[in-house]
Parts: sequence; structure tokens; C-alpha cells
Amino acid sequence: MKKVRKISFTTAASVIVVSGTLIVASMAQAKPPRSETQIAQERAALMTAVAKGDDLWHSAKLGNNGLACANCHPDGSASNVHTWPKFQTNLGKVGTLREMINWCIAVPMQGRILEYDSEEMIAMEAYATYTHRGVAIAPAKDEQHGAVPVKSGPGYPRH
Repeated sequence: MKKVRKISFTTAASVIVVSGTLIVASMAQAKPPRSETQIAQERAALMTAVAKGDDLWHSAKLGNNGLACANCHPDGSASNVHTWPKFQTNLGKVGTLREMINWCIAVPMQGRILEYDSEEMIAMEAYATYTHRGVAIAPAKDEQHGAVPVKSGPGYPRH
């Protein structure tokens, strides 16, 4: 007779080990639908982050030489956020958007890099990603390097 151990978790899952084989029985329930109030609060939180990222993107305060991200990338979506992660020659490896933001802050802007989970970094990524919403991705041999046409023209509409 084989020995069976059952371990229960309060996180809505059971784990059963049978002859050294792990079996996970999920008992997780779907989250209840969010209320209109919750959705509005979540959208407001996102838009607050986007606005902060917009301010940081167009400000020289992240660097030490008067440059801002917008000097090279007037619109955050022009940084081709849909292509990350990708091989980036400046990094010498496959990198993330956050790594590239930090490279730009540290090298051309001569500033202090941001912590990856900082409010500022998340705001920068939120701004760049949000401004890219609705821009179709056109498959191409050089899709990682081509410019992204942005209907809002040069620069993001300021609030």
C-alpha cells in the first residue's frame, strides 16, 4: 500500500503527494466582478501614474545636464514600447524597457538610475506604454528598430 500525504493550504488549493508525484488540485474561485467605483479608482490610479510619467518624461530633473527623455523621444510611444524586451545594442544584451529607461537616464542624461520598482520608474513605464495604446504593431523584418507613427503628433498632449 502506498502512503498518501495531503497538505491543505488556506490559499484555496490542495496539494497531494502520491508516490513522490505532486498533484495540485485547484479550488480557487474567480474574483467577484469589480464595481464601477473600483474600476473608476483603478483608472484614476493609472492616470495618476501616467501623468507623473508624463511630467518626468518631459522634465530635466532626472538628469544632470539639462536633457529630458523627451529630447530624444518627444512622445513616450515613440520609444517602441511594444518591442520590449529585445536585444539592445546599448545594453549589449536582451533587456527590458525599464533597463533602457535607466540607461538613458544614466548615460545621455548623466543622472541617477531609478529603482526598478520605484514609483518614478513605474510612472515612466506607465506613460510610455499608455501613449502607445491603440497604435497597431506592423510586423516587419526590422520591427524592433522602426519608428512608430503616433497620431497625436510630436509630443504627448499635455494635461
